[in-house]
Amino acid sequence: MDSSNIPTTAGQDTARPAPARVGTVVWGLIVLALAALIIVAQLGIVALNGTYVLIGLMIGAGVALVAGGLLSARKRDNEPTTGKS
Repeated sequence: MDSSNIPTTAGQDTARPAPARVGTVVWGLIVLALAALIIVAQLGIVALNGTYVLIGLMIGAGVALVAGGLLSARKRDNEPTTGKS
């Protein structure tokens, strides 16, 4: 087999899969937490106050979104620029 006919990717931008977005991960965790809390409440293990649960979830989600955004921005600042907009 002749290897001269094999195309190379030298000098081309290789497409890397995009990392998971912070917002997607946070909202996924919120949905999982709500599902777990509903199951726990239905089993009668703990009596939950819905208002406090929602306040806690929103505070946690806000903190996670801000922290994820800051980490993402810091990571983006360290990457070399490609000159593309």
